[in-house]
Amino acid sequence: MIKITCTSCQKPLSLDETKLPMKEVSFPCPVCKTKLSVDRRKLGAEQPPPVTESAGGGEADEDSEEFGSKAFIVGTDNPAIRQAAKLIGFMPVHFATAEQARDRFMQETPQVVFISLPQITPPPLEAMQPIIGILPADRRKSFFILVADNLRTLDGNAAFLYGVNLVLAPKDLGTFPRIYKDAYAYHERLYASMSLVLKLMESA
Repeated sequence: MIKITCTSCQKPLSLDETKLPMKEVSFPCPVCKTKLSVDRRKLGAEQPPPVTESAGGGEADEDSEEFGSKAFIVGTDNPAIRQAAKLIGFMPVHFATAEQARDRFMQETPQVVFISLPQITPPPLEAMQPIIGILPADRRKSFFILVADNLRTLDGNAAFLYGVNLVLAPKDLGTFPRIYKDAYAYHERLYASMSLVLKLMESA
């Protein structure tokens, strides 16, 4: 894995260089959507990879979908959720069960986890407890999104009751990048002081 930093918002990103094609590829920053470019041919063993900001705000190349940060989709696979993950710069990875997702989560923490169920039940979501019930220290590293037909987008009470960061109605997947940007920024502000304390404790 190589580490790069967004030229606009300074977000640190990780890329699996073995999945990069031997050419320049572009992809959007998952946070601010700035178009970034990386050229595997120019990656040196001792130096950080050159990352450039590309002109224009187009969508990611098809090649860029093969590498980079992942978004987990747990439960029902849904093409609209896959597209939403790509629109915010993540490669979607589907897991049929919460147990499978939890096992992978413990190896590779995704920034985003979509919970997608064919039918929503009253809280708590028993079938999703293996992934939703991850220890708080690990959970804070990801942003959990429940996609459900009979819930209202941005319903904070429902998000609290279901143990997720954001509730999203499928009809709002078309405007998801804007919704995600605002909700994720709030999430980061909420945990900023706690993250600082944890970093200080780790360095002590």
